[in-house]
Amino acid sequence: MPAPRRQGTALRQRLAELRGPEVPPKALDARALAALAANPGCERRALLDGAGVNKAVLAGALGSPSAFGQSQFAFMRGNAFEARVKADGGAELLRLVHERLDPGAEPPATASVPDLAAVGPEGRAARTALALREATDTGGWTLLDHPMLALDVAGSPAFLEPDAVVIHPDGTWSVVEIKSFPMLDGSADPAKVGAAARQSAVYVLALEEVAARLGGEARGGTPAPEVRHRVLLVCPKDFTNLPTAAAVDIRKQRAVTRRQLTRLTRIEEIAEDLPEGTCFAPDLPREQLTTAVEALSATYAPECLAACELAFHCRGRSRSEGAVTSLGRAARAELGGLTTVDDVLAAAHGLAGDPDDPAVAALRRAAELRAEALGAAAGRGAVGALPGSAPREVPCR
Repeated sequence: MPAPRRQGTALRQRLAELRGPEVPPKALDARALAALAANPGCERRALLDGAGVNKAVLAGALGSPSAFGQSQFAFMRGNAFEARVKADGGAELLRLVHERLDPGAEPPATASVPDLAAVGPEGRAARTALALREATDTGGWTLLDHPMLALDVAGSPAFLEPDAVVIHPDGTWSVVEIKSFPMLDGSADPAKVGAAARQSAVYVLALEEVAARLGGEARGGTPAPEVRHRVLLVCPKDFTNLPTAAAVDIRKQRAVTRRQLTRLTRIEEIAEDLPEGTCFAPDLPREQLTTAVEALSATYAPECLAACELAFHCRGRSRSEGAVTSLGRAARAELGGLTTVDDVLAAAHGLAGDPDDPAVAALRRAAELRAEALGAAAGRGAVGALPGSAPREVPCR
């Protein structure tokens, strides 16, 4: 099986210089790739992740340490729930797959659970590909527990480890994502489901690369195996530790993630635009690191706090610049060309802005209504005041 293509020597050397000659690269994982898809306009994250910079260490060196990550308690609870879901050879997990994704197939009375152990991520990825090919040719139900997949990211392989991959009797493949957040009355937190869907989309793309290579190796014009675009999300049911599941369509997330991974090929262009001598090594002086980070444009939004280690640093910069993105993407979209809080206030008070701009017109109308409401409230306070007393001030809430 051909290995994923590698980055050119010149680009690898350039990224190593940016990272720091003595700093080992931090491998990309599915969470990082999914977060890239959630914020595709952030060149800062794209280059730092592409160069393998450890953003948590960088955030600490910048003086804005990140609280991003999973608590030890949540990690242990998630592992315990996953072990319960996969107990008895994955019988309960396969039952959920059959019920939610493939009810027309034969029930999984028996299933194969191949051993995927190998030396190193490359060896495990090769062993996973072999197990996928054997299971597809054999038929029946097969459960791959924590397989290793290689996804080509900007010319370099990223090794990913989904919770499980199931091969159906018809030879199709499905991704299974196991999460510890609850599913209450058949529904879960939309934000967490969205994050899980983006993460699953990364695994689907990696599986599609494996399927394409297997199809290319096949003789007699046999088509590549099909990777299903409906994944199984397994969560605790209500407030118990019993598993329940839902099928999640990730076609939209897959398309967005593929576009963003394609854009990562631009990291060479982004790197070329940086000033000579730019480096993100964490042992450099804070002022030099800050200058290097600020040379990359960022697109901060409150959602970054749950997905990026540099979120606190970027939030501080965004607030100091008065950027409306710090209020959220929804507010930014509604305000059109007004990109700072000062611009918004000036437009609302009639000091700037085009009156024909719908955003400016809406702001001025809102300011008029606010002034009318405060004036009416102040008038009611004056009428009710005792003779000789000053009107009561009405606080602005």
